[in-house]
Amino acid sequence: MPRLSEVIAALDALWPPSRAEQWDAVGTVCGDPDAEVSRVLFAVDPVQQIVDEAVKLGADLVVTHHPLYLRGTTTVEAGTFKGRVVHTLIKNDIALHVAHTNADTAEPGVSDALAGALDLRVVGPLVPDPTDPTGGRGLGRICELDHPETLREFAARAAARLPRTAQGIRAAGDPDALIRTVAVSGGSGDSLFAQVRAAGVDAFLTADLRHHPASEAREQSPLALVDAAHWATEWPWCEQAAAQLDAISERHGWGLRTHVSHTVTDPWTAHAPSDASALPSSISGAPN
Repeated sequence: MPRLSEVIAALDALWPPSRAEQWDAVGTVCGDPDAEVSRVLFAVDPVQQIVDEAVKLGADLVVTHHPLYLRGTTTVEAGTFKGRVVHTLIKNDIALHVAHTNADTAEPGVSDALAGALDLRVVGPLVPDPTDPTGGRGLGRICELDHPETLREFAARAAARLPRTAQGIRAAGDPDALIRTVAVSGGSGDSLFAQVRAAGVDAFLTADLRHHPASEAREQSPLALVDAAHWATEWPWCEQAAAQLDAISERHGWGLRTHVSHTVTDPWTAHAPSDASALPSSISGAPN
């Protein structure tokens, strides 16, 4: 069996920490470099549910996309939920490693996995990494559909192929507009509208679209918007990442067993559709 330090070196080769954004917190959070690793669990969020799952599974390493301490901390006291995560990990000899923005821009990266889940053909990065001579790395992906379909059909495709969440899929635009090209970006993507418009695509699929950026984007162009849950757009990366580590394990003869958590850690747990008869005036109590 490999040591943790050997597995981490392989993960860092896939997603070099130096390519993470300066504000990000990636890398190994806890773990003994000399400990042996036989089972690895991949997940989006380093929350207690995932750590408990790792304990039950007998995992030696948890790899998550989201950082545990993005803004730093002065305590890991077990009375805090993040401190409890750390205590549970250490007590059970489980390491935690994070690949966040360094996995977003990798090739393949988070948005490649998202495009693959939707069966889209990747043309290139939405925001190319200027340090990559091959032109494959970067944030987001520009994609093509095998055949045109309406926005209504494309939204249904996303709903059917991404993991189920309470939010489901929201769409903005003419439901009958034809979609041939799509930009995708796993996670929060409404900071990328300028690049998406410059790419000239028909639709943009991402997550966490806020009212003002989405409204302004719709006013500026006929670009269709497809908004999924943040967790759902990044979960496909877990399967991709596990497959990458499987390939490394096979090459080195490590015999690692990799697992992908199917625990839904999206924070939203319920959705109540709007009543079609509830007009804005009746909702707000304003006079007609």
